[in-house]
Amino acid sequence: MLFFIETILDGVLRSTAYALIGLAFVIVYKASRMINFALGEFLMVATRLVATGINVIGLGLVGSLGFGCVGMVALAVGFNRLILRRLVGYQLLSLIMVTIGLGVFLRSLAAYVFAGVPGDIPLPISQEPITVEGILISPDEVVASVVAVICIAAVSWFFHGSRTGVALRAIADDPQAAMLVGIDINRHFTIVWGVAGIITVVAGTLWTFITGGGFNVVLVSLKVFPIVIIGGLDSIAGVIVGAMIIGLLESIAIIYLDAYISGFSVIASYFVLIAVLFVRPYGLFGKVEVERV
Repeated sequence: MLFFIETILDGVLRSTAYALIGLAFVIVYKASRMINFALGEFLMVATRLVATGINVIGLGLVGSLGFGCVGMVALAVGFNRLILRRLVGYQLLSLIMVTIGLGVFLRSLAAYVFAGVPGDIPLPISQEPITVEGILISPDEVVASVVAVICIAAVSWFFHGSRTGVALRAIADDPQAAMLVGIDINRHFTIVWGVAGIITVVAGTLWTFITGGGFNVVLVSLKVFPIVIIGGLDSIAGVIVGAMIIGLLESIAIIYLDAYISGFSVIASYFVLIAVLFVRPYGLFGKVEVERV
């Protein structure tokens, strides 16, 4: 029984990291209806910047996080201003292909720029497991989960409690009406891409704490995309619920199902995705868009 509880707890803690990574996708889509298929590459570059700050420059953890944030804000904002802004009015497929191309470019560039840089980001805490009533808990996952929950709460407040968040929601609902009332769309898109860049630094670092670093961080996007679709693409609450479902399912599948169906935990999220889309094509918290003509 204790082992089962540990398995469930591991899934819950891991799901918070999934949710935070998913937020980097959701906030961009929520504000601009832009689908960023380079999310995994953003995470990979973010973790490599932090690892470079720690292992090469010697900035320490806090300084390296700041270094990573500066680099990722520059990358995300530059991508928005130099490329996406020029594609306003183009078909959605064109925007999707641009992000896929960016992902391929970042993957190739990172392999050259960060070659030889250790990918680990050490957490300055004891690695001894925490024992609570006989249940073993990883301190890395606890710290990562606490930080992730704080970040998720901050992003949620940003979108629902700040003036900038209200403006972003207005832009998402009706860009033309937002411009007519004086909202600077380009400025707010720059803000949201900058916030997404910072989230990738924090989320990528937390994921490295839990699973280890390296260029394979890019693969976590294959787990996060089903989560955001299950949740409803533009729903912060949806990505949290979706992450919880997938985190628990994955943790249980690794222990109890992979022995019978090899690799089932890797594809389990896609089975859930298909099942949810059959019942709710817009996701658990997605809204059906009704257009009057």
